[in-house]
Amino acid sequence: MTLSVLSVASEAVPLVKTGGLADVAGALPAALAPHGVATTTLLPGYPAVLEKLGKAKEIHAWPSLLGEPARLLSGKLGAQPLLVLDAPGFYARTGGPYGDASGKDWADNWRRFAALGRAAADIAGGAVKRQAFDLVHAHDWQAAMACAYMRYAPFKGRRVPSVMTIHNMAFQGYYPAAIFPGLELPQEAWAIDGVESYGGVGFLKAGMQSAQAVTTVSPTYALEVRSAEFGMGLEGLVEAKGDRVRGILNGIDSAEWNPAHDPHIAAAYTARTLARRTANKRALETEMGLDSDDGPLFVVISRLTWQKGMDVLPEVLDHLVGNGARLALIGSGDSAIESALHAAAARQPGRIGVRIGYDEALSHRMQAGGDAILVPSRFEPCGLTQLYALAYGCVPVVSRTGGLADTVIDANPAALNAGVATGVQMNGVNYHALAAAITRTVALYRDPATWRQLQLNGMKCDFSWRQSGKAYAELYASLVAETT
Repeated sequence: MTLSVLSVASEAVPLVKTGGLADVAGALPAALAPHGVATTTLLPGYPAVLEKLGKAKEIHAWPSLLGEPARLLSGKLGAQPLLVLDAPGFYARTGGPYGDASGKDWADNWRRFAALGRAAADIAGGAVKRQAFDLVHAHDWQAAMACAYMRYAPFKGRRVPSVMTIHNMAFQGYYPAAIFPGLELPQEAWAIDGVESYGGVGFLKAGMQSAQAVTTVSPTYALEVRSAEFGMGLEGLVEAKGDRVRGILNGIDSAEWNPAHDPHIAAAYTARTLARRTANKRALETEMGLDSDDGPLFVVISRLTWQKGMDVLPEVLDHLVGNGARLALIGSGDSAIESALHAAAARQPGRIGVRIGYDEALSHRMQAGGDAILVPSRFEPCGLTQLYALAYGCVPVVSRTGGLADTVIDANPAALNAGVATGVQMNGVNYHALAAAITRTVALYRDPATWRQLQLNGMKCDFSWRQSGKAYAELYASLVAETT
C-alpha cells in the first residue's frame, strides 16, 4: 500500500532556502519513497520559486484566498511532485521569503502563511481535482495553520490526519488577537484548545493543538521542549500531548554532502585517503587570508545569534589563538556580534578570518578544510552543520543539547578507550565552558593517532535519511490506520 502525503513548507531546496528547514523539506520526499510514501510538496509562489518552476500547469484557482486571488500550479521538486501556491498579492515581492531586503519581516506574514495553510486544507479536503492525500505534514509555524484549517475550515471535505513538525520552538508565529477575523475561521476556533495563545493567535500552537501527532527534529529536543527553558511557553501543551510528541532525527543529503564527490572542494577524499584533506586546509587558509601552519584550524558556519552561542565566541578568540589555533568563520546576524568578530580579526591578523554573509560553496570548503567546527548553541533542535562535519572528517565541538547531544559522542576517557568518540561536548555556553572545550580539542589534535580516530569514527556514522525516512513512514501509517 502506498500512502500519499502532502508536505507543506515555506521553503525547500533547491528552489528556496534560508536555513535547515529547506534542506529537510527538500530531502524528505526522496527519503520516504523507498518506504511506500509518495510525497507532494506545497510551497508558496515566491518569485524565485516561480522562476525555477518554469512553465507550469494551473490545476485550481481561488477567486479569493483570504482576500487575494490565487491559483495552484503543478510542477516538480527534483523527481518528486510539487504544488506551488501562486498568489501575487502575498508572494510577488523583492526580498526574502519572510521579509524585505533590509531583513524586516513583512507586516502581513500572518495572512501570507495563513493562506498557505488554508490552501493546504482545501487540497487535503478534496477541493482540487485529481489531488487526493492520506495525510498532511506541516513544517514549522509558517505551515502550521494547515492543521488548524483542516480542523475548523468551513470547507467540509474528506478528513485526513496531520503531523506537525517543530524545527525550532523559538519561532512560533505569534500575532495579536486583532488578526483573528482575517483568518476566516469559525468563532469556535478562538479557544484555548484552538488557535488562541496567551491572548493572541499562535500559529505553531494552533498546529500542535490540531495535529494528530507532533514531531521534533531530534529525540533529545522532544524531551527538552517539555521544560519551561526550552518549551518557550508551550511546554504545557507538549506535556498534554503526551506520547503524541516524539523526536525523529533529521538526516542529511549524503549525495550533496560527500567529500568523495564534492565539486566545491579543492581535493576530493574518503576515509581511506584522509591525507588529501591537507590540500583543502591549505586552500581554505589562502581563501580566508590565514597564516599557513600545522596548528588546528577551527571553523564556524552559523547564524550570528544568541541562540547559536555566537555572543560568547568573540570573548574566547584570544584564548583560541593563544593555543596555537586559527579560526575561519562565515555567517551573519546580530550587528554587535559581527562588529566584535571584525575587531577580533583586526586584532589577530592571519589568525582569524571572518566572512559576513552566506556562501553555500564556501561552507562545503570549510567543512573539507577545517580541522574542527565550533557549534556552541544554547539550544539546537537538531542541527545539520555538525552532521556535515562528521561526514567530512571535521571534528565537531558542540554544546550538550538537543540534536547535538544525540549525534556527537564526547571524547571522554571511556569513549576514547572504547574507540567510539566522534567529537567534543561541553556543558553550558559561557567563556569558561567554550575555552575549556577549545583547550581539550587542541590537546586531542596534538595526538595524531587519536585525532585521526575521531575523524574516522565520524565519517563512519550514517546520518542519511534512511532511518529517519522509515520512522516518518511508520508514523504516517499508524495515523492513517487510526482514521480508517
